Amino acid sequence: MRADGRLHRLQEELQEQKLDAILIGHLPNIRYLCGFSGSAALLLVSGREIEFFTDGRYTVQAREEVMGARIRIQKGRSAFATLLEWLNGRSRIKRLGIEAAYMTVADRELLAKRVGRTMKIVNAPPLIERMRMVKSPEEIARIRAACELGTGLLETVTAALKPGRTESQVAGQLELAARSSGADQMAFTTIIAGGRRSALPHGRASRAPIPSRGFVVCDFGVILSGYCSDMTRTLHVGRPSTVARRVYEAVREAQQGALEAVRPGKTVGEVDAAARKLLQKRGLGKYFTHSTGHGLGLEIHEAPRVAAGQMEILRPGMVITVEPGAYLPGKFGVRIEDTVVVTETSCEILTKCPKGMVSV
Repeated sequence: MRADGRLHRLQEELQEQKLDAILIGHLPNIRYLCGFSGSAALLLVSGREIEFFTDGRYTVQAREEVMGARIRIQKGRSAFATLLEWLNGRSRIKRLGIEAAYMTVADRELLAKRVGRTMKIVNAPPLIERMRMVKSPEEIARIRAACELGTGLLETVTAALKPGRTESQVAGQLELAARSSGADQMAFTTIIAGGRRSALPHGRASRAPIPSRGFVVCDFGVILSGYCSDMTRTLHVGRPSTVARRVYEAVREAQQGALEAVRPGKTVGEVDAAARKLLQKRGLGKYFTHSTGHGLGLEIHEAPRVAAGQMEILRPGMVITVEPGAYLPGKFGVRIEDTVVVTETSCEILTKCPKGMVSV
């Protein structure tokens, strides 16, 4: 959907929420609505006006990227300072919604002081985040491309896993290959966690050496054309034990069960329950210590949260991760993760590569 279509939808939402305007400061939301990819901006949307504020560093970039909004830049002033001056005398705006999760207390106080009693500042619901949950065909195409690039990096990781090399060295080779393949950047800090450190769900790559025998959790993603990918494969160095094989197969079975639960009309909580039920059956339920997944797109973590008790209903076009794991403290951990898009009948896996146990 073009930016003007998204902005029009937001204007309709403002009417329903009885807001005269909304001030948007979360940069991924700004990019989604008007296309700007810089690091400093504000967007004010009302029923009549769509105003984009940034500073002089982005004069050229704003002209090239911003769609559907009037660009306002004042020399030597920040986006926020320019906004405050512009708000003077805007008598039509009686109720101004803000993104409370992304505005500092200090900025809210400055804003309230400037508008005084002429304007009521209220916390707006997550209107843009709700819009972003269902991806357009263009967005899905970008996520698919990011996933294809990310999936292709698994060969680099597999080749780099040599006992004695550090996790950081493996991550470095992966990240160099990602950049060389055209990625904008990594989607998050690469996780390479071997041996006992594989039991840390978010064991970021460290100076610890790759073990001569044991699991290595490899969780990585890239950003391509602004959109993220995310996948995890758990590899094994050396010959795996019977217990290691049993845990790996349990996690693989749980992930498959969760994938089969992903279809329109199901809640994200049901997807989580499908994975959790199978791990509990294998006696590993207490070792699954995080949610089953999350949405992703312009950000690596977006709505919906695929977790116990969450009631968001899956709809075609949603993109989520499915990533159950089992983490045995002091021993090892296993996680298998795919990025999937919800289709009209089920889901399509975008991170297409084998999930059978691999020993290197």
